[in-house]
Amino acid sequence: MTSIVIEKRFCGPPKSANGGYVCGLLAAYIDGGAEITLLAPPPLDQRLDIMAGEYGVELRMEGTILAAGRRARVDVPEIPIIDLSEAADAVRRSRHDQSRHPLPTCFVCGPGRVHGDGLRIIPGPLPSRPDQQTRTVAAPWVPYANLANEGGSVASEFIWAALDCPTGYAAVGAQHLGMTGSETILLGRMSAHIERRPSPGDRCVIAAWPTGRDGRKLFANSALLGSDGKILAVARATWLLVDRQVQLGEG
Repeated sequence: MTSIVIEKRFCGPPKSANGGYVCGLLAAYIDGGAEITLLAPPPLDQRLDIMAGEYGVELRMEGTILAAGRRARVDVPEIPIIDLSEAADAVRRSRHDQSRHPLPTCFVCGPGRVHGDGLRIIPGPLPSRPDQQTRTVAAPWVPYANLANEGGSVASEFIWAALDCPTGYAAVGAQHLGMTGSETILLGRMSAHIERRPSPGDRCVIAAWPTGRDGRKLFANSALLGSDGKILAVARATWLLVDRQVQLGEG
């Protein structure tokens, strides 16, 4: 068993940890691709335990299972290749500035976070083109030095985090699935496979696109691309439509 404390810096909603970051912490105990299911919002600044579970690894707090992970094959077909200039242009089309962002202090996508603290990955929509998925969103990402692991590459939990929030943007932006862009959601499940970790300072691109809907469940995929267009990591995400109070941890 390993005990951890998730610092407030790594919040998603103000009272709980960013879902992708938590998934990445748990995935570090699983070889290869992993699927993590979030069962309850992981709290901040409290002792949590990572331990072996019935089917893989679990994150617990005082006996309550907050998340469960297992090894999984992660196939993400038809990945759009987007260059840095396209991604930068997409960000300029994003409507999620600090005054309109639902979670402005989110570690990954919050515009209220300063550079070097939050990741500030705030994707915007790409213009439609025949070789892209429907309603693809994208953003550039240059990882900071403080995201590196002991080996010098970006730690896996930050790669998972970077792949997480853009899928939420893609999911609620899927007008063809009945979304308006103003829905409130929480991450329910995430699967990812890291092919190669970037190093701090590498100029990367994050792309995400919606893949479907089943009632309250929204599905989207994402990819981390190097500056040369090579695929570094891929992810699949399932988001849940929730009330605003639930998203904020108040209901």
